[in-house]
Amino acid sequence: MIQDTAGPARTGGGARLPKINPVFFVLAALIVAITLSNPNFVEPTGYMNFLKRAAPLAILAAGQIYVIVSGGFDLSVGSLITLTVVGSSMLLNNNADATWWVIPVMYAIGLAVGVVNGLVVSFLRVPSLIATLGMMITLNGAAFMWSSGSPRGYLPETFRFFGRTNIQGIPLIQFLPIALLVLLAFGLCLFWLMHRTSLGRMLHAIGDNPRAAQMSGVPLERVRIIAFVVSSLSAVTAGILLGGFAGVSTDVGVGYELQAITACVIGGAQLLGGRGSVPASIAGALTLTAIFTLLNFIGLPKPMRDVVQGVILIIAVVLATYRRNRAGGT
Repeated sequence: MIQDTAGPARTGGGARLPKINPVFFVLAALIVAITLSNPNFVEPTGYMNFLKRAAPLAILAAGQIYVIVSGGFDLSVGSLITLTVVGSSMLLNNNADATWWVIPVMYAIGLAVGVVNGLVVSFLRVPSLIATLGMMITLNGAAFMWSSGSPRGYLPETFRFFGRTNIQGIPLIQFLPIALLVLLAFGLCLFWLMHRTSLGRMLHAIGDNPRAAQMSGVPLERVRIIAFVVSSLSAVTAGILLGGFAGVSTDVGVGYELQAITACVIGGAQLLGGRGSVPASIAGALTLTAIFTLLNFIGLPKPMRDVVQGVILIIAVVLATYRRNRAGGT
């Protein structure tokens, strides 16, 4: 939808200037609009709480972009978020001391989900849309059976620390959410992996032309499995943060898979693969959260969020198809 990777632009004197992704201008404009609608947004409490709310979606989008760049989709992340929250509640069973081993277990489950998704797509040649849709249904059923439809217990403060706690007494900004620190750490790791290692180049090559990438020696199956693993681990991380926000719910992850894809699209990812970046996807998540926030401030009904999200996806698919067909005809 919006180009996120481009060569530097020349100025009149022959110097080169980096091309800035338009999503950052869109985000800035939305922030201005939110501030005009609610002047309190510029206070530390306003923008810090905004970033705190956006952190789970930003982490999810940063993982989803790995799958999208490789030419696929991961629809299972929303149900994996739900399983993380519900499963953690069931395993903890009101025992705060169990947090130290429950979180690694959740990451192990996420790792297994990512590997299975990658194996099914890579070796069984099942389209990622179908494979991850099946995994989504499976995980939702597993969460329901595990909890019998009504999760018992609660998430103790030791678990909710990551999504709920703020570091107080910070100069200028007053407080700093732990969720924001988690986003920064996770985002930097995924940025390095995507844009500073050969993995990112191989992901883009596979998404752009799988056959050519394979003939160039790119291990398609292994790279695709890694992409799904990254996406699943990001979903577990988002689930831990969301559990800290709102506690236990069997529908906590509903809709997050489409929001993550939409955020990547806003950030310029090409749905047919071959183009996308981690910073732009995070900016896309912030932009989508800003859109929802603005709609809320101006009093539009909540279903309007679904309308906006659906329109963005439809336009993105149309533009991606048009651009791919145009490129193939030249």
